[in-house]
Amino acid sequence: MKRTSRIQALGMFSLSLICALSLSGRAQGEPAAPTTHAQAASLIDVSSGRILYSSSGDQELPIASLTKIMTAIVAIEHGKPGDLVKVSRNAYGKEGSSIYLRLGEEMSLENMLYGLMLRSGNDAATAIAEHVGGSEEGFVYLMNQKAKLLGLEHTQFKNPHGLDAKGHYSSANDLAKLTAYALHNPLFKEIVKTPSRKAPNPNDPWDYRWDNKNKMLRFYEGADGVKTGYTKTARRCLVSSATRGGQQLVAVTINDGDDWNDHRKLLDFGFAHFPLQTLIEEGQAVKTGLTAGSGFRYPLTDSEKREVELRLKIREGGALSFGYRGEIVVSLQGREIGKVPVYQSRSDDGAPPAASSFGQGAASSFDQSGGKRPGSLETVLRRLFLAGD
Repeated sequence: MKRTSRIQALGMFSLSLICALSLSGRAQGEPAAPTTHAQAASLIDVSSGRILYSSSGDQELPIASLTKIMTAIVAIEHGKPGDLVKVSRNAYGKEGSSIYLRLGEEMSLENMLYGLMLRSGNDAATAIAEHVGGSEEGFVYLMNQKAKLLGLEHTQFKNPHGLDAKGHYSSANDLAKLTAYALHNPLFKEIVKTPSRKAPNPNDPWDYRWDNKNKMLRFYEGADGVKTGYTKTARRCLVSSATRGGQQLVAVTINDGDDWNDHRKLLDFGFAHFPLQTLIEEGQAVKTGLTAGSGFRYPLTDSEKREVELRLKIREGGALSFGYRGEIVVSLQGREIGKVPVYQSRSDDGAPPAASSFGQGAASSFDQSGGKRPGSLETVLRRLFLAGD
């Protein structure tokens, strides 16, 4: 019988949002990294947050409309999709790309988010910011606070649309981490993969129709997002995502004149060499009377699979909390990459627990030292993507 305790839910969530792991110092025999035309590039596995490839990944650069990834997720988390957003004079006629909103027009926040992400509407970005943040400045404050919460140390926003501004920048790695975080939000995920969207138009007898500018959706198998960008200063910028075999990857390039082809190479590289490996199954027998509270999957090369270690840490003493007994610590090359909560086994028919299969395919050990209870949900979120390259 599955447990539905808050502790187990937290443990399951922590596994899908584990912090990124550095790829520096790879062992010999690792796959050769692809080359791109980008000034900076990054590739990340969405479920684990592991950065699989990085080139000048922490360089702080102008990012054009890739800014709108943060605009969208902040608006989704702080606003209500059904709210009506009114177009102010500041938003009306905003320079650059536009969805041609009229002064005083009202549109639902959800529809405006589609116009923001599919057509990169700067007018929509400004209207959204003013509605959700009370002012453009107030919304930018929320954007920067979110960047701090996610540990994006090479990111600073000055506006919600990405038009060139002094002190407005991010990095390829930060954008990869931000996008992987945002793709865990169902509404964000649905918006960015939508090829085309219609919305009511109060000014004309026909509906608005927005076709997604992201050509990856049309020519790359499994593509499902995310955002294009361009200014004269930032040049061509692109974040793309794709899902194959249950694994979702995100590629980022900044200032790349051949971005469509480079993203295809980056995504192909990730799927080919870093498939998700199941290291622990949910409900797997760990030791007599103990089972894993959740599963754990992680992207690994063939050679890295031999360097994974699973260590069981049992909490001794004190009352059990919903059957929680400790955790399995998962390490790669001596560095912790995740934890799985362990619970006292229960059997509806009174039968003894199944024989242990813990540690098959990876090194394992049983540490009887007192393991700590998993951290709070906020702690898990803050740990997401905090590791450096």
